[in-house]
Amino acid sequence: MQSAQTAPPRSTWTALDWWPPVGWWPDAARDLLSGPPATPTAAFPAASATFVLPPNTESVHSARSFALGTLTGWRLGGLCENMELVVSELATNAIRHGLRLADSRTREPVRLSLIRRGVLVVCALNDPGSGSPTLRDPSPLEIGGLGLHIVESLSARWGWAPLAPYGKIVWAVLAHETHETREAPGEPGLPGPAGPSAESPAPAGV
Repeated sequence: MQSAQTAPPRSTWTALDWWPPVGWWPDAARDLLSGPPATPTAAFPAASATFVLPPNTESVHSARSFALGTLTGWRLGGLCENMELVVSELATNAIRHGLRLADSRTREPVRLSLIRRGVLVVCALNDPGSGSPTLRDPSPLEIGGLGLHIVESLSARWGWAPLAPYGKIVWAVLAHETHETREAPGEPGLPGPAGPSAESPAPAGV
């Protein structure tokens, strides 16, 4: 799977007002949208939903429930298991590390957004922390540390971008498997074999 380290965002993107519109998609994953299976249709429309997480560890459970309820409403139940794991990891990082590293900005909310484009769904979390998420290899005696490896293994692509004047957004794209995607795994626009990490522009609105 691919990860994407992104460049600083445009000045209009801030930690205070970032709220993805229905058409938002991270630039670093925009190539996944090419091709009919990923294009919004009557059967797979574009949609988005956002949930504000309370600043406590119990909110991770609420985030999972929100994600599962949203996917069920979108009739994408096949994504629920993987999305639950991805949301758990990203929400835990946002609450545990993002808020802790935000110093006096802990009152700023953590937002979880799900953005659907065809058979693809972005799970995006923004938090006020300044730390950058990085894959690391924990020691055999260390507890935890594999969260982003789990996200990477379940995602077609994932990445992050800083927000102005502080904070960041971390996102992951998951694909709902359909009859078309099973028959044509190499078609353009479908999540295929993993490639190397790439640097890409920051997310932009559509």
